[in-house]
Amino acid sequence: MSQPWDYIAKLVCIGDSGTGKSSIGVEFGSRIVSVGPSPPQKHMKLSLWDTAGQETYKSVTRSYFRGASGALLVFDITRRETFTHATDWLHDLRQIAEDGIVVVLVGNKSDLAATTMTTTASESETDTKRAISAEEAEAWCRQNGIMAYVETSAKSGEGVEKAFLEVANRIYENIEKGRYDLNDRRSGVKSAGAGNTSRTINLGMNGAGAGQGGCC
Repeated sequence: MSQPWDYIAKLVCIGDSGTGKSSIGVEFGSRIVSVGPSPPQKHMKLSLWDTAGQETYKSVTRSYFRGASGALLVFDITRRETFTHATDWLHDLRQIAEDGIVVVLVGNKSDLAATTMTTTASESETDTKRAISAEEAEAWCRQNGIMAYVETSAKSGEGVEKAFLEVANRIYENIEKGRYDLNDRRSGVKSAGAGNTSRTINLGMNGAGAGQGGCC
C-alpha cells in the first residue's frame, strides 16, 4: 500500500517554558503538507516533537535534537528574556543536531502585541505589550544564520501554518540538493520508499503526532 506522502521529516519545537510551544504543537500536530513548485507538488509529513516542559533537564531535551531535520525556535514577543535565551537554545541545537538543520525563529503571542483600550466614547488608545520588534528579531536571524522569522499566535492559530511551511519548504530544497541520505535511519528525513514505511512508530509523550506515525 502506497503512502500518501513522499517524505517524512522530524521537527523539534524548542525554547523557554511559557512561550506557547506546546500550544503550537497542539494547533499543528502531525500533518501532511505540499512542498515544492506546482505542478506537480510533493507531499511531506511533518512529525513534531515538543520538549513539553522538560527544558530544565537539558540532558533529556537534547536527546530530542538528534535526527531532526528542522526546528522551530520559539520565543514570547512580550518577554525579552525568552528572546535573549534563544541564543542559548540555538547554540545547544547546533552542538547536537545534524549540520545544516533548518531553523525558523518564531515570535509567538502576536495576539498580545497590541491591545486597543477605549478611553472615551469617541477615542481609543493602543497599549502595546510587545517587547521585541519584528525588525530586531529579523536582524538576529541574519546575525545567526537563521532561515526565516515568523510571528504567530498559538491562541488564534494565525501564522502557525506559515511557520511550518517555511521549515518544510526549506527541507525540501535540501532534499533536492541531495543533502540527506534518505535511506539512513539516522537521517531526519526519509522517503516513502525507504525501508518498511508502513510501520507505525510511537513518538512518545512528547511527540505531537504520537500514535499517528512518525520518524526517527
